[in-house]
Amino acid sequence: MIDHERPRALALVGMPGAGKTLCARHLEARGFYQFRFGSIVVDEVLRRGWPLNPENERIVREEFRRNEGMDAIARRALPYLRAALETHPSIIIDGLYSFSEYKTLHAELGGSMVVVAVISPRGLRYQRLTSRPERPLTAEEAERRDYQEIENIEKGGPIAIADYTLLNGGSSEALLGELDELVARLGLEP
Repeated sequence: MIDHERPRALALVGMPGAGKTLCARHLEARGFYQFRFGSIVVDEVLRRGWPLNPENERIVREEFRRNEGMDAIARRALPYLRAALETHPSIIIDGLYSFSEYKTLHAELGGSMVVVAVISPRGLRYQRLTSRPERPLTAEEAERRDYQEIENIEKGGPIAIADYTLLNGGSSEALLGELDELVARLGLEP
């Protein structure tokens, strides 16, 4: 276990369908401020007047990184995160993606940020992605997205270097119970 100064930011990482957003929404319902990295991409897709779908999100995500560097989303998110830390004891970051983003946030937030990987078996993730109400994916689309995120946006790095890991192979209640225990152990407050 890594010693941290008092944590104030909890970044959730994991592959699509692992349960990051479930965890983030749960903590938000408990009163925590939550910032979803994906909202930066979604906002840009909508600003361009494009339909909101996985392909258009991928185009924007990869374009940001190609034009602004692999840490583009983190740099775009930092003003929001800094402002939130001024008014909230703790914040939740949903969907830190690339290793470059991790390094940028780590340089900015240091030991006040802990990274929690939410891990789930691939087949189970794909089942969840096909049945989710928002932006469902077929199993083929889910596998293609996995490969794109691992190969094109360094997604494996933050998962591999996470400070804590939650296994999401059972019920949502079990995962959220483990998350609540971790948040209490870390002393995070909404």
